[in-house]
Amino acid sequence: MKTALTEMLGARYPVLNAPMTPQAGGALARAVAQSGAIGMLGFDESESAESLRNEIRLVREGGPPAIFGIGLVRWVIDARPELVELAFEARPALVSISFGDPEPFVAGFHAAGILVASQVQSKAWAEVALAAGVDILVAQGTEAGGHTGAVGTLPLLQIVLEIAGDTPVVAAGGIATGRGLAAVLAAGACGAWIGTPFLAASEARTNPAAQERLVSANETETILTNVFDRVQHKAWPAEFSGRALRNRFTDAWHDRVDEMTPDAEHQFGEARSNRDYSVAHLYAGQTVGLVREVTSAAQIVRSIVDEAETRLRSVASLVNTGE
Repeated sequence: MKTALTEMLGARYPVLNAPMTPQAGGALARAVAQSGAIGMLGFDESESAESLRNEIRLVREGGPPAIFGIGLVRWVIDARPELVELAFEARPALVSISFGDPEPFVAGFHAAGILVASQVQSKAWAEVALAAGVDILVAQGTEAGGHTGAVGTLPLLQIVLEIAGDTPVVAAGGIATGRGLAAVLAAGACGAWIGTPFLAASEARTNPAAQERLVSANETETILTNVFDRVQHKAWPAEFSGRALRNRFTDAWHDRVDEMTPDAEHQFGEARSNRDYSVAHLYAGQTVGLVREVTSAAQIVRSIVDEAETRLRSVASLVNTGE
């Protein structure tokens, strides 16, 4: 498959795994890259620099160089500027800076020969990213797992494509199959940024209990909430809630986060330690209903790409060529 994204990064397929933290580690990024797509490594706000260097080594070990990128969150790198230096040190092909203005960092990464992307959740954020000079816009719809905005992928993608000009646009949120990839490519996107299916990749840093819960979930079981940020005292901007699987904790506190008690925080902390996802958080998108098994990243990429190629060929006949 050939798009602006594959041309820019030298990949075979216009697919990136989302830099989910901590699930998108070095092993997942390398496996995705070895499959012909673009592997993304997530830099978590609480992970040590030493641990992240180990994940970078995993991306680079064994076989030919991997085409990979690193995902950064603006408020996190404001608090931990050493993560920017670590990203320079890693020498990725791409860095994404999202959930804030990437402008202070774009020139530095460009000077180092590193492309810059930014996830955007509205026309306003797309305009901010364009003004910052990013190379790629990622239109992230609310169907996405983890932190996201409030606009659906399809309307947002159309809005962002209208104002992007020559800047390539990748679609994110609600894409888990070749049908989804074919749909956004046909709409004008140059690729798909895919998260939830890769949570169930055997190479992901997703623990078995979480993967079992993901496989058993359906598309109606997610909720967009900031309750998990509040209980963990994380500094996510209020406009970016997190899409997670509903559980007893969201049922109890989603509508009354300002009333959260120390006992609730203790209960959450214990559940997280015990990997009890009836209380602990598990971020996942609405495509969780399409995640039916734990499998390899290579199989996920191959399945998506093969189906997308089939779907794109099948719809070519819909266009009346006048013959």
